[in-house]
Amino acid sequence: MFARHFGPTPTNWFPRTHKNSDDHRLAALNKLIAPADVRLNGNREFDPVIRDHRALDQILRRGTLGAGEAYMRGWWDVDALDKCVYRLLRASVDDRLSHAGKAALLIRAWLSNPQTPSRAFANGAAHYDRGNELFAAMLDKRMVYSCAYWDKVDNLDAAQEKKLDLICRKLDLKPGQRLLDIGCGWGSLCQFAAERYGVECTGITVSEEQLALARKRTAGLPIEIRLQDYRDLDEKFDHIASVGMVEHVGEKNYRELFRVVRRCLRPGGLFLLHSIGTNVSERATDPWIERYIFPAGQLPSLRRLTTALEDLFVIEDIHNFGAYYDRTLMAWYQNFERNWPDLKSRYDETFFRMWKYYLLTCAGAFRARTLQLWQLVLSPNGVPGGFSNYGR
Repeated sequence: MFARHFGPTPTNWFPRTHKNSDDHRLAALNKLIAPADVRLNGNREFDPVIRDHRALDQILRRGTLGAGEAYMRGWWDVDALDKCVYRLLRASVDDRLSHAGKAALLIRAWLSNPQTPSRAFANGAAHYDRGNELFAAMLDKRMVYSCAYWDKVDNLDAAQEKKLDLICRKLDLKPGQRLLDIGCGWGSLCQFAAERYGVECTGITVSEEQLALARKRTAGLPIEIRLQDYRDLDEKFDHIASVGMVEHVGEKNYRELFRVVRRCLRPGGLFLLHSIGTNVSERATDPWIERYIFPAGQLPSLRRLTTALEDLFVIEDIHNFGAYYDRTLMAWYQNFERNWPDLKSRYDETFFRMWKYYLLTCAGAFRARTLQLWQLVLSPNGVPGGFSNYGR
């Protein structure tokens, strides 16, 4: 599927290059990564092995975009990719790499709105319509595609149920109430809340694949799943949740998202926002992630979120459990690798390397604490007496 981007490249073929030039690039890259105690062609599990010397030029000239594409081509490899990335990020090696590709994303984010309603469905389809079989093979039994809550549990199914229950308890759901899930995925939160808490649920998604499977999985429950953009919502709900969706909204649209939630939330209701976040406010995401995994994605910082919700909501609670995303991503990768024999008839080897790179580099980033996971509980006018139903 993805091989067409590059053309065939036998992994045992090395182009003719000038040895001195290659030695110079190897030395330059080794100097760059030395602060992380990582060495090219070393003998430790986190030392990258160069299999095609074109990888050196790609990484030095094009930074993370070049590194990711060279990995997809099989030009370099490493036994423990997650550990390698963790070391590089903890030593801030990424700050010294070329930012090729990021400038164009910054200009686009400044001059345009990549997450308009007309683009939202195409952006969603690019990632979430890759095939329900892929996500079913990778995720837990409820198909929850967001950070699990590994509190006193030791398996993915239990950790995801614990996260869903945490959300329901923070919202203080009661039987007969109406819950909206913005970006409902395959319906996991709606299904859990309806079954365990007796609420009626409405979930919205921009993915056709998610819509079809979510409706099938929630059949017979008081749940409605819609193909709908959040900006088209104008009805009342007792409580609202958005789990892993704001990362697709974009800075220019944060304020509108909060306005929509405010107009749809009944007096006394709560809004729970679950989001990956960055330590530094940036307009552009990593160019490799943007090109191959999440088109038009943008991770918020707390500053940008709190600025966008000013005078609309009271912040009742902020809960950071980003360290749990490392363990979640590693569990997803283990499932993906174990089930690859059943998937490879549909996806090629380049896709396998791309998806592996996505999951393991993200795990390394959360382990390095350069990425966070926040749950914010918001109320329109403040909870009388204060918010006390922390559920943790």
